[in-house]
Amino acid sequence: MKVILQQDIKNVGKKGEIVEVSDGYARNFLFPRKAAVEANSQNLNVAKAKAGSAARKKQQASDEAKLMASQLEKVAVTISVRIGEGGKLFGSVTGKDVADALKSEHGIEIDRRKISIQGEVVGAGDYDAVIKVHPEITSTIKVHITAEGEV
Repeated sequence: MKVILQQDIKNVGKKGEIVEVSDGYARNFLFPRKAAVEANSQNLNVAKAKAGSAARKKQQASDEAKLMASQLEKVAVTISVRIGEGGKLFGSVTGKDVADALKSEHGIEIDRRKISIQGEVVGAGDYDAVIKVHPEITSTIKVHITAEGEV
């Protein structure tokens, strides 16, 4: 029996897929749990419309992410940190520090978990931070680390 899945089901398929399952499995497990509907012509048309809508939304999100990534390429942030003798850093510079600097300097809010700094920050200087704007799209910004009191 062909069914349209209404939710992800392990070892069967993902939401929105049309899959072939045994009649008993469909009637006794999937239908009572509202996990699937029968793949008749009316339900197939609804599923196709939903798939088209989801594809458009995904494309729009990807386009917005590309635009944001291109704008972020032009951004640079300055973070001042405490530096001890020998140019060694007290503590570390993390994605949270970069996210806070982006918010305060440019008004851009980005989740700290989407920011990773390339290489290890060991002292004052310029570093690159990679921001994951979308699952497939990343952007690189410049991070300038200065000693507290310097500009």
